[in-house]
Amino acid sequence: MIDFRYHIVSLISVFLALAVGIALGAGPLKETIGDTLTGQVQVLRTEKEDLRAQLDATGGDLAAVEAFAAASGDRLLPGTLTDRRVALVLLDQVPQAEVEGLTERIALAGATVSATATVNDTWTDPGLATYRRTLAGTLVSYLDAPPAADAGTDVELAEALVSGLVGADAAAPDTLSENASSLLDVLAEGDRALVTFSEDVTRPADAVVVVVGAAPAASGATPSPDAVAAATASRLAIASAAQRLSDGAVLAGDTRSADSLVAAARADGDLAASLTTVQDATTVAGQVVVPLALATSIAGRPAHYGFGDGLTPLPPAVQLPPVDRTPSVPEEQTADGTDPAQPQGEDGATAGDDGGAG
Repeated sequence: MIDFRYHIVSLISVFLALAVGIALGAGPLKETIGDTLTGQVQVLRTEKEDLRAQLDATGGDLAAVEAFAAASGDRLLPGTLTDRRVALVLLDQVPQAEVEGLTERIALAGATVSATATVNDTWTDPGLATYRRTLAGTLVSYLDAPPAADAGTDVELAEALVSGLVGADAAAPDTLSENASSLLDVLAEGDRALVTFSEDVTRPADAVVVVVGAAPAASGATPSPDAVAAATASRLAIASAAQRLSDGAVLAGDTRSADSLVAAARADGDLAASLTTVQDATTVAGQVVVPLALATSIAGRPAHYGFGDGLTPLPPAVQLPPVDRTPSVPEEQTADGTDPAQPQGEDGATAGDDGGAG
C-alpha cells in the first residue's frame, strides 16, 4: 500500500530534478542550449525564406501562363459561337469572378449569356425530398415531352429546368414559350425556391454550360455517403438533361472541389459518351476552353478536356453552321377552309373525303 512517505520521496525527487535542471541550464549547459536553439531558429528562418521565394516564383509563372491563355483566347475564340445563346447553370459556390470570366469568353466567342441560374441547396436537401417530389408533379404538366413515368424526381426537375431555359416559342423563336416561362417561374418562386436567376429570363438558350463550384464547408454533422451519392446523382441529372434537350452542353468543373462532379460524369459510361466536360473553369485557361468545347459539343463531337490520362488539352477547331431562328408558322388555309397541302378532288373535296355522305 502506498503511504505518505512514498509521496514525500516522489515530491523530493521531482524538485531535486528541477533544481538540477535549472543549475545546469544556468551554468555549464547554458551556452550549448542557447546555441542549439539559435541554430534551429536560423534554419527555420532560412527555410521560410526559401519557401517564400518558391511561392513568389510559382505565382509569377502562373501569372505568365494566365496572360498567355488570355491572349490565346483573344485569337482562338472569335467566331466560335456566332449568334448562339448560352445559359449558365451554377452548382455549389461559383465565385462571381469566375462567372464574369466565363461570360466574357462566351461573348468573345460571339455568343450571349441568356440566363444565369444558380441551383440552390433546396435542390438536394434530404429534408425537402417530399416537397421536391410534389413540385416535380406540377412541373411535368408544363413539359412538352415529359420523361418516363418511372424516371424519378431528379430527372423530372432537371428536365423542367433545362426545358425552361431552352424552350422557344415556335412562332417567335427569340422569346420563351409560355410553358418555358411557367417552368422557370415555378422553380424560382417561394421561400424554398430551387433555383435563383440573376435576372429575368426572356430569351431561350441554344446551349447550356453547367459550372461546378467549390462545395460549401460542412456545418454540423457530416453528410452520409448515401446523401452524398444522392446529391451527385441529382446534379448529374442536370448535366444529362442539358445534353439531351439543348443543341450542346458542357460540364465545367472545379479542381478545388473534394468530390469532383466532372470525375463522376466521366465515370458514367453512357453519360461520358455523350456529354462534353472541361476539367477546370476556375482559371483563365479553362474559361477559354469552355466555349471551344461547347462548339465541339454542338457539332456532335463530345470529348473530355483537361490535363491527365484520357484528356485532351485543347478542343479542335470546328465551323458551326449559322443559327436558324425561322418562325414556325402553321400552313395557311384556302378561303374555303381546305388545306392547300392536301390533294383535292374534282369537286374540290380533299382526297379521301367522301363529301360528307352518310
